[in-house]
Amino acid sequence: MKTFTISNWQRIVATTLTATTITFTTNAASAQLLKGGGASFSEPLYQRYSAEYERETGVKFQYTAIGSGGGIRLFINKTVDFAGTTLIPTPIEKNQMQDGLLIVPTGGGSIAIVYNLEDVSVDVKLSREQLAQIFTGQIANWNQIDSRFPNKKIQVVVQSDSSGTTLTLTKYLRKITGGKIEASREPNWGFQVFTALPQDSAVAGEVRRIDGAIGYVQTSFARQNNLPTARIENRKGRYVEPNLAETEKALANIKFNDDFTTEDIDDPEDGYPLVSLNWLLFYNKYPNETLVQANKNLLTWILTKGQGFNRELGYTIIPEDVAKKVIETAKNELRIRP
Repeated sequence: MKTFTISNWQRIVATTLTATTITFTTNAASAQLLKGGGASFSEPLYQRYSAEYERETGVKFQYTAIGSGGGIRLFINKTVDFAGTTLIPTPIEKNQMQDGLLIVPTGGGSIAIVYNLEDVSVDVKLSREQLAQIFTGQIANWNQIDSRFPNKKIQVVVQSDSSGTTLTLTKYLRKITGGKIEASREPNWGFQVFTALPQDSAVAGEVRRIDGAIGYVQTSFARQNNLPTARIENRKGRYVEPNLAETEKALANIKFNDDFTTEDIDDPEDGYPLVSLNWLLFYNKYPNETLVQANKNLLTWILTKGQGFNRELGYTIIPEDVAKKVIETAKNELRIRP
């Protein structure tokens, strides 16, 4: 098992940027355009990686946000070189990945509960019970949350695709309600939501458009759309915002399994409670040496120099010891398909 520590987070940027030397193949591999797609949760991070990687190496890679479930489907169908996800593939999905699978953690992020209450200057604070009741339809009016809020219907906006963000939220709701709420990529919410839209960007846009709306998106999308974010009560009874410092607290003791998936983080002891990891899925086998080397180069850069951009965008950093183990595993396992 590997464990996040605060000291690792603080140390990794200085260590990797000054002590790590990366050698990239610059012939055929550098001419290869790598294609990826998947989770919108991590899209801001991967778009930044793409720009910086091309600037530094001259190599382009493309990432299209279609949702975590969509990314896994693309990976199974071999229509991408790698896929992004906040979902750990199921055993059934893994069995369909004929060229194997290497799961690569790239950083952690938070899910913001975003809202739109026109002409209300008071911050929204949601207890654990209130959050569960909103997303089960038991609280349907803003005045039920706080007497200072208007008598206005809560318009719940959810994600419609096979979403890792939705799974993270519903796993948290299941945990804090003792299993009364279903954890699912595509849940039956049990009441009539206002609307369901694909991906974080669409949800953020709809919440900004509708007075009285509430929804959930990766925190970067909340910032990009200038949406207010609710303070959420954590296990210690603190009402916390979805910022980087609180996300790091929540992920301070996360454990990695041997395959670089993580232990349960449904309800962390402290920090902001709605958090998730990002992963990239790489094949163990590629059709030629060009693709093998190109993917190794990209993976190595992301886990070294690329990590230097994570905190700037509100994502946590993968601990150095975990990153080194992933890179070493990739060197040994990424190869040409027989």
